[in-house]
Amino acid sequence: MFRPLSLYIGLRYTAAKRRNHFISFISLTSMIGLMLGVAVLIIVLSVMNGFDRELKQRILGMVPHATIQAAGVLQDWQEVDRQVEQHPSVIAAAPYIQGQGMVTGGGDVRGVMLNGILPEQERSVSIIEDHMIEGGLDDLKSGEFGIIIGKLMASALRLQIGDKVTVVLPEASVTPAGVLPRLKRFTVKGVFSVGAELDGNYTLIHMDDASKLMRTGGKAEGVRLLVDDLFQAPRVARDVATELSGRHYISDWTRTHGNLFQAIRMEKTMIGLLLMFIVAVAAFNIVSTLVMVVTDKTADIAILRTMGATPGRIMRIFIVQGAVIGITGTLVGTALGIFGAYNISGFIAWLEEFMGHQFLSADVYFISYLPSQLQWQDVWIISGAGLALSLLATIYPAWRASRVDPAEALRYE
Repeated sequence: MFRPLSLYIGLRYTAAKRRNHFISFISLTSMIGLMLGVAVLIIVLSVMNGFDRELKQRILGMVPHATIQAAGVLQDWQEVDRQVEQHPSVIAAAPYIQGQGMVTGGGDVRGVMLNGILPEQERSVSIIEDHMIEGGLDDLKSGEFGIIIGKLMASALRLQIGDKVTVVLPEASVTPAGVLPRLKRFTVKGVFSVGAELDGNYTLIHMDDASKLMRTGGKAEGVRLLVDDLFQAPRVARDVATELSGRHYISDWTRTHGNLFQAIRMEKTMIGLLLMFIVAVAAFNIVSTLVMVVTDKTADIAILRTMGATPGRIMRIFIVQGAVIGITGTLVGTALGIFGAYNISGFIAWLEEFMGHQFLSADVYFISYLPSQLQWQDVWIISGAGLALSLLATIYPAWRASRVDPAEALRYE
């Protein structure tokens, strides 16, 4: 024979139709279980990677990576902006004025975050321009009191371009008529949609208008930074603040949205661990399959031993048989997982349209669709773990086969 005997017999045992159909059924279920476990693990981790990516690109593309503020207002924000942009890790910087308030329109009221910006600089630190569905940042003109709102807010308040809304601040003004809330009429100039919770509570107005409304005397409240590495934002903010004269306060995205990011990371780790147990259970089903095969093939093993087969060769025969089940299940499962990871977003979108029901509402979740991002590192780890567990599961049955005593096995044949 020009082929290895152990490989030849192991493959023949795997492909042969056994007399005991129950053993064939167990082999098939072991393979299917391993296949489904690997596929589901790849798909689920890809979805978790997708949530992680959307958090970075969408949520953290809208909110500041880091901010620098003074005790009150920045007296010379232009100089601060110039010094900040000289740092090698800062891509861009832009001034802002931020406050909380309420927007009334269409007979409803909604709490919002008001962001006073300079349109010409905001597009350098935010992705908002790429997600405008009506209007644009250039429509915000100083003195016109225009406002850009999110799609969810526009739907909730039944607003369109050109409609009037009233912005109410949680501060009172003393007038001859008494104490009145501070409010101002704005005109809707644009609508954006990032598919996240920000669509319902994030608004943009011109910084000059925000200065008049919040009485900052034409000064900016702070400067927001766009850094080249999200995870270095706290360090960059500290380094920049130490280079500035005077006393400044710093903040970064880890304080505002870090808990969400950490929750996704922890959930990915825990879900991956739990699903790996499913893969392990499916892999160790190979043990029961091979034990029954060894029992079924005891006479064949004894004959091979009497013909000169060594215990090591007998052991390799059944390792090959178990490895074929494990490798086939892992490879097919990997292929299905990759296919599912690339298509799960489109499938869920089609299912939502077909059923007329949205599974992920932006009112509840921070994005409104199911994202997916396949990372090949996860594929290699999952595939390698599946192969390792399936090969490990073959050792005991193969060792048991190698310990068969020919005389005892053939006594009653």
